[in-house]
Amino acid sequence: MTENDGLVAGLLLAAGGGRRLGGRPKALLEHRGRPLVEYAAGVLRDAGCTRVHVVLGAAADAVRERADLPGCVLVDNPEWEEGMGSSLRAGLESLRGTGAGAALVSLVDQPGIGPEATARLLAAHRSPATLAAASYEGKRGHPVLLGADHWAGIAATATGDQGARAYLKAHADAITLVECADVAQPYDIDTAADLARYLQ
Repeated sequence: MTENDGLVAGLLLAAGGGRRLGGRPKALLEHRGRPLVEYAAGVLRDAGCTRVHVVLGAAADAVRERADLPGCVLVDNPEWEEGMGSSLRAGLESLRGTGAGAALVSLVDQPGIGPEATARLLAAHRSPATLAAASYEGKRGHPVLLGADHWAGIAATATGDQGARAYLKAHADAITLVECADVAQPYDIDTAADLARYLQ
């Protein structure tokens, strides 16, 4: 393993347009008085990711204007309307040539997953061949850690809103599950009811 093989980059998928939220981009939803994308990027940094790439799509210009994302690499996904798969492909492509041996992928709309759970997943990294995922009472969820050896295969199967799901299903035996139910809640912010319940 080379020195760079040990580098895990944070990859935040924050391009969604919030269709079920009346077209409110998820990155700009307010959480603790600031855009949600700020909180989510901060979680990756606080967990130990020294490099954080943030994939933007809906209202990308507004996110750049309103969100304070120091040190983050902002990646535009012009195909964001195709779904999460396109954002994952854009994010992994942006990491090529950076020397990262793995990507720790998180979703902007899961504020119940904080630095402690994310750091646990980071600790599961062993090599560019590593595949790991947070689990909640034994059920696989986010975030996920994708070793660089898998990126091409993941990009080839990431379509629509599937993200890495198809690839991870096909390689289930290789995934290290990291239990996080004691320190995180893996809910998504998808509807107006979710907003009222989970965001302050």
